[in-house]
Amino acid sequence: MAGAGVASRRNVEQMIRDGRIALNGRIVTDLPILVDPDRDAIQVDGEPVNLGRDNGGPRLYMLLNKPKNVYTTNVAQGEQTRAVDLLPQNLPGRVYPVGRLEADSKGLLLFTNDGEMTHRLTHPRFGVAKTYRAIVDGYVTPQSMQALSRGVWLSDGGAAAVGSRTGRSFVKVVKRSRDLTILEITIREGRNGHIRRLLARVGHKVRDLTRIKMGPLTLEGLAPGKSRNLTSREIMQLRKITTS
Repeated sequence: MAGAGVASRRNVEQMIRDGRIALNGRIVTDLPILVDPDRDAIQVDGEPVNLGRDNGGPRLYMLLNKPKNVYTTNVAQGEQTRAVDLLPQNLPGRVYPVGRLEADSKGLLLFTNDGEMTHRLTHPRFGVAKTYRAIVDGYVTPQSMQALSRGVWLSDGGAAAVGSRTGRSFVKVVKRSRDLTILEITIREGRNGHIRRLLARVGHKVRDLTRIKMGPLTLEGLAPGKSRNLTSREIMQLRKITTS
């Protein structure tokens, strides 16, 4: 499934545990799962997946400036708008998001059917930098900036006191006042709600969160809700940073 461009290997495993994947019409939640691409049918969120390594067509790379209240998942509930719905409908193949942005977050979201690229862009071992602009309540002190830069302890959300320390971050103040601070935070790892949890750990609630950069990719010239193909140069740059 990673080879078919659905998601990274790690994310596919989580999707299985979450009950989002069906094998021959039955939801599967236990690993490992053995699949014969020539005989078995796979569905993700109720939609069929082409298991051919070429995903039935050329490699596709699309950049979207995701608006707020748009869902990264390929399946929407009720009247929810999916990020994939904002892409051109005449693409010569299916594409999947590289990582996720929460519905109340916005900004840079990459779609592709290149499973190996997805794996390398999302796996912590490759350390691809992602930059977010966060508008938070209150005055972020130098002490809090230092804590964010060094890394803080985040629990895994379970009943037991289990968790880990986040990696180092680069934190820059764009604007700061008594009631509000605008920060740019660059991280090289990613967990669910990572930036919001980081800032909550040092006592600041996020009002607005935008991913503005991933590796060499930026939102320059791309309005909210709009998408475009990556350039050949951008694709080469992504391959370079994920193979070095």
